[in-house]
Amino acid sequence: MRSVKGLVSGRVQGVGFRYFVLRQARLLGLRGYVRNLPDGRVEFLLQGAPDAVARMIDQIRSGPAHARVDDLSLTDSDASADESEFVIR
Repeated sequence: MRSVKGLVSGRVQGVGFRYFVLRQARLLGLRGYVRNLPDGRVEFLLQGAPDAVARMIDQIRSGPAHARVDDLSLTDSDASADESEFVIR
């Protein structure tokens, strides 16, 4: 099991970014959350099999069609997802 917390900046709010992450994370069987921050960034917590987390990170780097990811910072986390599935907060 791997847990990764991340922050994404760029054109990531108002372009369906959170819903993109939600769909992809659920397809990969991940737990955690994604949410908008007041400063325009998006925060997420991914928890699951290491290979699934790595694939999700690759997808976040690309983002959905109308998004633009300028920066992605990742931190391995010992946080446990409170959710039993992946959710938007």
